Amino acid sequence: MRQRDDELRAWRRITHEDWRSAAACLSADPELFFPLSDSGKSAEQAARAKAICAGCPVRADCLAFAVRTAQADGIWGGMTAGERTVTRRGLLSGESAASKRWAGGTLR
Repeated sequence: MRQRDDELRAWRRITHEDWRSAAACLSADPELFFPLSDSGKSAEQAARAKAICAGCPVRADCLAFAVRTAQADGIWGGMTAGERTVTRRGLLSGESAASKRWAGGTLR
């Protein structure tokens, strides 16, 4: 029951965006989190943004929001759009592989 309550609270926080008020990036320049490319000065910019994310108390909420709302740009939860795509694909392929091994309540 407690796990369900925790999940419900997390869902409410993510969907209502209450987590944003506790974000470490609140006072940072928003443009820092939207580098133009993955190289050169933009890579340095991304590293600075990720450093802010690293110490953020709501990093997981931010990342979950970005994934659920399919944010195509920017650094959310310490991940670039490309990193989120790779992670999402890995999770999906992992689920697919697991579901192929699972049939009728037994693991194949």
